[in-house]
Amino acid sequence: MSLRSQACRVNASEEFASLEKIALVGCPNVGKSVIFGALTGKYAAVSNYPGTTVEVTRGKGRLGEREYEVIDTPGMYSLVPLTEEERVAKSILEEECPSVVVQVADAKNLDRTLHLTLQLLEAGLPVILDLNLMDEAERRGTTIDIEALEQALSIPVIGTVATRNRGIDLLKKKIPAYENKGVRSHRYEATLEEAIEKIAALLQGDFGLSRRTIALFLLQEDPDAMSGVQERLKEKWSHVEALIGSTKAKFGRPLSYVIALSRQREIDRLLRKVRVASPLESGSKGFGEWLGRLMMHPLGGIPILLLALYGIYEFVGVFGAQISVDFLEESVFGEYVNPFFTRIFTSIIPWGIVQDLFVGEFGVITLGLRYAVAIILPIVATFFLAFSIIEDTGYLPRLAMMIDRIFKKLGLNGRAVIPIVLGFGCDTMATMVTRTLETKRERIIASFLLALAIPCSAQIGVILGLLAGRPKALGLFVGVMSLIFLLVGYLAARVMPGERPLFYMEIPPLRWPKLSNILSKTYTRMEWYFKEILPIFILASGLIWLGRITGVFDLLIDAFSYPVGWIGLPGETASAFLYGFFRRDFGAAGLYDLKATGVLDGIALVVSVVTMALFMPCIAQLSITFKERGWRMALGMTAFIFPFAFAVGGALNYTLRFLGVTL
Repeated sequence: MSLRSQACRVNASEEFASLEKIALVGCPNVGKSVIFGALTGKYAAVSNYPGTTVEVTRGKGRLGEREYEVIDTPGMYSLVPLTEEERVAKSILEEECPSVVVQVADAKNLDRTLHLTLQLLEAGLPVILDLNLMDEAERRGTTIDIEALEQALSIPVIGTVATRNRGIDLLKKKIPAYENKGVRSHRYEATLEEAIEKIAALLQGDFGLSRRTIALFLLQEDPDAMSGVQERLKEKWSHVEALIGSTKAKFGRPLSYVIALSRQREIDRLLRKVRVASPLESGSKGFGEWLGRLMMHPLGGIPILLLALYGIYEFVGVFGAQISVDFLEESVFGEYVNPFFTRIFTSIIPWGIVQDLFVGEFGVITLGLRYAVAIILPIVATFFLAFSIIEDTGYLPRLAMMIDRIFKKLGLNGRAVIPIVLGFGCDTMATMVTRTLETKRERIIASFLLALAIPCSAQIGVILGLLAGRPKALGLFVGVMSLIFLLVGYLAARVMPGERPLFYMEIPPLRWPKLSNILSKTYTRMEWYFKEILPIFILASGLIWLGRITGVFDLLIDAFSYPVGWIGLPGETASAFLYGFFRRDFGAAGLYDLKATGVLDGIALVVSVVTMALFMPCIAQLSITFKERGWRMALGMTAFIFPFAFAVGGALNYTLRFLGVTL
């Protein structure tokens, strides 16, 4: 019979309610998602974990004669959580009572892996250790005696290369056959062991994890464990506090350090038995590792970053935003799609006002569908393709390490590079990813900067198309946006109270991107993005048509014409800024039309582009900000961003004209 809790939380979804559970745990970037796909056949249901904004992926998989619920938990380094993701992963282990816990690990970083393994075993969890990325370990010359490690830990240990399906069949056989042997823990020094036993004896009831583990949490003063145990023990809590205090007094160092050091000694003993040191680990470094280190050093990293940005500009800004957009807009829509539907609707609908809904200046097809397919689609596709390549190489964590020092001045740390870079794909998605940051202060600052100073892929692609062939204008745009990002971030960090953020991140090896992964990621993101964008563009076209015939839209354009005129822009740009509220890229596409007709040029073009890029978030991003940060914070951000964008646009316009700059 299992030693685990019998009062497990039942999944609210009926399709998973009766199934035994397999939990995948492990550090980020070790291949959990690939293992998840192999066990479930890619079927997944993604939802927020109850009471949090952290998404958890669940799926169904048949192994042998039984069907299981497979849970892909957020990345975790330790059972003592530092981030919301680690808290959610720990909660799943405590509350959902998985029948098997598969720890997916990086085979070449076995010493780091085993810290979490020992904690899982101490907790009495039914663990299978999956040493993934065995091919990368072998390329480095590392040999692991899996049988010896299995005997030493008394749990199943499997070597896999998930991307090539190597070892997956064995993993699928081991899971249904697994039997939990209870708590297995190495012994700490006598003073610590005595404290663990006394605290464990005071604990009452079931905690989901072993009482020994709960005692270790308390000795390390984990705030979540301390508040939960205090509430349960009530008057007996003073005895636990006294034991923690007396144990701390016997050591000259923090107990968390003493416990980690004891585990490290056990890990070193295990490694001497099971691992042959690789030649690369012994001293010489391969080209990949040398290049990876160069990417993290400012002297090498900044030129590499500029080269990557130039490549993105050529691919997205030139091929996507110019060549592809011109072909789709002028040849496909201009010569075939628009004339075809115009003939159909004018022949079957006698009323001009109704015809305008579909094929007029702001029609669903001639404006909404054209913007979505001819302008936005090629830009988003090329950006997501480029981003998937960069993501698959392992470059982003190295970029995070390089800019950590700069980000700390903005109240963030290097880990924030992930949502910030994702913002160049989609600010809505990036705002959701800010939940991975450790503190509320960091999440607010990152959300604010995303809403203000990070244009999304579709918008920036159109902007690159607008400024293509104008290097001075493009340089000015990049310079102003970078200055605003740094200045506003620095001031926000000074205004908002809170501790200086810490930074840690798993650095995966540099890899050649795999074509199937790139295409899969690009397709998934495109599918999600296009399903969201097309209905909004069609809805926006319909609302514009309705606003036109009722006069509401003209009133709003008149209202926008005042701030637009104050910053030196022609009145026609007011409609583009109004479109921008529906979607940022919708507004940028409006500027694209105005440039094509000669309304925008020179200084006015740069001013309009900068103001549009800083302009208030679109409806989708605003709704996510409401959800993630709360309505007061979201309204406060919007109240600042709207006048600030026009103030910057006005200052830029008058400065350039005063200096006599020509663009």
